[in-house]
Amino acid sequence: MAVTIRDAKPEDEARWRRLWADYLAFYEVTVDADITDSTWRRVFDPASAIFMRVAELDGEVVGFTLCLTHEGTWIRGKDCYLEDLFVSGNVRGKGVGRALMDDLVTLCKKNGWSRLYWHTSEQNKTAQALYDTYVKSDGHIRYRINF
Repeated sequence: MAVTIRDAKPEDEARWRRLWADYLAFYEVTVDADITDSTWRRVFDPASAIFMRVAELDGEVVGFTLCLTHEGTWIRGKDCYLEDLFVSGNVRGKGVGRALMDDLVTLCKKNGWSRLYWHTSEQNKTAQALYDTYVKSDGHIRYRINF
C-alpha cells in the first residue's frame, strides 16, 4: 500500500468534507457550515496563504493537511503553520500521518521556508507519539483569545 501525497483538487471536495466532519467530531467541536465552505474556497484562492495537501491510499483520499505560510519577526523566510492534520480512522497506523508530515518537511525545505510549526491537544497521545519523532516540544504554551 503506497501512500501518495499531492495538492488538493476541486474533485476532492466530497471526500474532504467527510474527513473534515470526522476531524471536527474527533475534537468535539462544531464549525459553522459557512466557515467550512470558506475554508474549501480559500484552498483554491491564489490570494490566500492557505493550502491543502491530501493523502491517497489505493486511489482514495484518506487524510489531509491544511496549512498556511506567513512572515515572521524572528526569521528571514516564511513560517509554515500546520493548522490541521487528519487521517481517517480506518487507516491510522499505516504511515499516512507520517507521509503527510514528511511531505510538509520536504515542502518547507524545497520552498526555503524557515520553520514548520503546529499545535495538538494534550489528550491526543497518538498525534504526540508521531510528532515527537520529528521534534520535542519547545516548551512554549499556546494562549488564545477568541473574539
